[in-house]
Amino acid sequence: MQRILIVRLSAIGDVIMASGIVPALRSRYPNAHIAWLAEPAAQQILKETDGIDQIIVWPRQQWQQLWQAKQYKQLWQAIKQFRQQLHSHNFDTAIDIQGLLKSAFLAWLSGAKQRYGFKSKEKSHWFLTDAIVKLNNDPRISSEYRQMARYLGANDESHFRMTIDIKGATAGEARYKLLQAGVNGPFGLMLPFTTRPQKHWFDQHWLQLAELFYQRYQMPLVMLGGPADKEHAATLAKGSAHIVNLVGQTSLLETAAIIQQGRMAVGVDTGLTHLCIAKKTPVVALFGSTRPYLDTGWAGATVIYHDLECSPCRRRPTCDGAFHCLKEITAEEVMAELQRLSEQRHAG
Repeated sequence: MQRILIVRLSAIGDVIMASGIVPALRSRYPNAHIAWLAEPAAQQILKETDGIDQIIVWPRQQWQQLWQAKQYKQLWQAIKQFRQQLHSHNFDTAIDIQGLLKSAFLAWLSGAKQRYGFKSKEKSHWFLTDAIVKLNNDPRISSEYRQMARYLGANDESHFRMTIDIKGATAGEARYKLLQAGVNGPFGLMLPFTTRPQKHWFDQHWLQLAELFYQRYQMPLVMLGGPADKEHAATLAKGSAHIVNLVGQTSLLETAAIIQQGRMAVGVDTGLTHLCIAKKTPVVALFGSTRPYLDTGWAGATVIYHDLECSPCRRRPTCDGAFHCLKEITAEEVMAELQRLSEQRHAG
């Protein structure tokens, strides 16, 4: 039996977009044992997903602490122990879909004879047996993961499907937390938070959107995010009576279940926005300095992106914090897209 290790460590959004490779590989290798090597945060979102036989957690924090403490002997022992753990699974194939030096190193550490991945500036291909050049001309969501699936002989057109599953108990916990927050009916979703400020929409736009959304649909916007976003979320929630603040109050899987129950959503370039597409919750994605995709692959999800001369600047903004690419996206523009998606849904 083929034993396959997928290496995609983080971040949550990328793990979600990469999850489509699992059913694609399963279609090509139906009897394979498929494992996923991830960081602890990503483990939660993967653990209920069908098609993954095993999740292996990379002890990144332990390695970092030993390195920072200059305990190099102990670090070497920890690496050896992890190598032994990986070798015990007898992987035939490792697939590095992250494309970094650390992920390729872990693929090599697995002992798999065949190690696939992408060429990179970090020279990660030194640890691979087969390195391919990542294509940049595919505007679809998950384009690089689709490319790898094709390279491995899978039909990405028929079988690539982002596949984050939610079990019944988790869905029940999510409904209970909504009821506790006073939500006992239909609701929309706002997903304002991400790791970099240049990916944030402006607060005044969110507040205006909350008012316009309630006026049109008579339902609140449930705001979701992680514990690190709680302070910012509290400030936003004070600005509108139509925002229900659940930021930092739900696990990642409960958040996914709430997204699955939402009528429609608006989000920035964050994992929760990509999760909406995976769970088939209609969503308007707001992209500015980053542009992970323009084609969502589903009629129920659309992207608003103003293609300025400086966009996408990614990690090197030249606007001194003005972020015109996102500031020029108005609440009215977002509402028009939501209305279009709503009409399209009801027409279908």
